[in-house]
Amino acid sequence: MERAARWQLKSDLATIRERASAFLNNPVPAYRDMQTTTQWSSEWIDIAEVHSQFGEERINRGNSDAATEAWLCALTAYEVARRLITGSDQLAILVAGIERCIQRLEQSTKNRIERVRIGAGEPPELEALYLRCGSGLHKQAVICISTEQEPGAILFSRLLSATFNRKLSLLIISHDDLLHDSRHEVNMQLSSCLEYLSARPDVDPDRIGVYGDGISSALATDFAASDSRVAAAVCDGGLWSSSRSSASIGWLSGAGNAIDGLAMSSHRSQRIRQLRCPVLVVMGSRGLVSASEAVSLQAHCMAECIDLELAMAPIIRASGDEIENFVSLDDRTFTWLETKLGTSQALTSSESQFD
Repeated sequence: MERAARWQLKSDLATIRERASAFLNNPVPAYRDMQTTTQWSSEWIDIAEVHSQFGEERINRGNSDAATEAWLCALTAYEVARRLITGSDQLAILVAGIERCIQRLEQSTKNRIERVRIGAGEPPELEALYLRCGSGLHKQAVICISTEQEPGAILFSRLLSATFNRKLSLLIISHDDLLHDSRHEVNMQLSSCLEYLSARPDVDPDRIGVYGDGISSALATDFAASDSRVAAAVCDGGLWSSSRSSASIGWLSGAGNAIDGLAMSSHRSQRIRQLRCPVLVVMGSRGLVSASEAVSLQAHCMAECIDLELAMAPIIRASGDEIENFVSLDDRTFTWLETKLGTSQALTSSESQFD
């Protein structure tokens, strides 16, 4: 495994992400001598550890750019391992490695990474991680919400290597830090995040999007529907809310599938019109959206000239588990966000259809 890790060490960030994506698309042919996911995760932890050590060597020689790239490579490898991991011992090594890389990146990236607190009083303040775009010419920003029971730092570590060289700033918050007693409370907290970004000199308040990972895609939909300042949303398009509403109607009335279908169609139409910004709906194992529901939603939006696109998360099976190709999906998602937030023309056209 050490020789394989050393070979991977020759990779730059783009190359290691390509190799990670190829592995996640078809892991068995990529490592024919490995029999279990435990061996696969060990291999990727080794690759991450070697890159992390390489970063230490480079920073000690005063080469912060090379050190930064090495730590970003390490975070990509750690994320592959996290998708495969089976034992608590490996998990402890992985979490410690991720935390170490983030701390070293905070020191090496000239204040591009910040730990911030948002809001005070009611609702309670949120702790967040912020990645500032490396170019002063681009002021787009995205509020990113981790999935349920996943710390914001885990999402941050994954998105660091996916977005570090993009024209975006990221504000990462944890799903579990949000108040969930009511939809209104969550939206108030997310609005505080948007206001925080709007007040920063490195962010254009007209170019702020929201991204909900996994189950948080429903939170992103609610927020985009409640706050017209959101300029683009990666969310579930209201499908979870529609499904829940139609199920409740069917249970209360004892109605059949035909009535349920009509109720869902009506709710879907009402909900999607509340989203006054371009929307990307992600289908996959981590999300709430099935392919058939998403395709129906897209057809409905096309008929009404609503700007909605779909993204499918590539999935493979290993030892009975579904493993998502996060590299491919993140590239698709953040390319879309970069494009939609990169021009005010997209915002103007999306708003005009509701006038």
